[in-house]
Amino acid sequence: MMMNNTLAQLRELKLVGMASAVEEQLCSTASTAMSFEERLALMVDREVHQRADKRHAALLKRARLKYPQACIEDVDGRAGRGFERPALMSLALSRWVEDGTAVLVTGPTGSGKSWLACALAQYACRRGRSALYLRVPRLAEELRILHGNGGFTRWLAALARTDVLLLDDWALAAMDGPTRADLMEVIDDRAGTRATIIASQLPVEHWHAWIGDASIADAILDRLLSRSHRLALKGKSLRAQKPGAATAAIGGSDTADAAR
Repeated sequence: MMMNNTLAQLRELKLVGMASAVEEQLCSTASTAMSFEERLALMVDREVHQRADKRHAALLKRARLKYPQACIEDVDGRAGRGFERPALMSLALSRWVEDGTAVLVTGPTGSGKSWLACALAQYACRRGRSALYLRVPRLAEELRILHGNGGFTRWLAALARTDVLLLDDWALAAMDGPTRADLMEVIDDRAGTRATIIASQLPVEHWHAWIGDASIADAILDRLLSRSHRLALKGKSLRAQKPGAATAAIGGSDTADAAR
């Protein structure tokens, strides 16, 4: 009865991991050979890891990644893809998020840009960092709604606090004036303080022309390129392969469509 009350109190205090560890120890004869300090350390360790797992799951859910299953460990760095796996892992393990680095992923359609970008953002979530996935072609409509309901300022402030912003399908469609100005505000808030990942079919040297307005283009590119890391993917479309082969080439567990 006393132990039941203790377990109930642990759960009321939201120490669910510790309560689970206590129950396991009660059912294990091996735990009786441990000292009090050892058993307590195991209970606390379980609580710490369970809270970390819960936080990481929440961060990943809020990120709304196109490919939440993408893992940096599964990325295929075979020759001819435009990057070396050690260099990619070095980037992922570096302070790119803390330093506010822009990661610019370019390449032809089907080369794995979106998947690789999602893998970087997913790894940031696993390290306890917040992330958010946005598709640039949809941004204009979303921004019009935010301006219409008065939520733009609040949205912009929340975005500025997000550790990693992933802008997918950058330069896929023409951009109007209001969207261009809003995008400038987004990039300006993040320059040098928050990390930004951009995935685009268009090579970086053509971004100035796509942005359109020379002054805004200069300002956006200056902020993005001043502290950036580029990954220029190459090779044939991974979607053109058989589904199983494409999945293996990408390194993910989904279908070949994840090769974008």
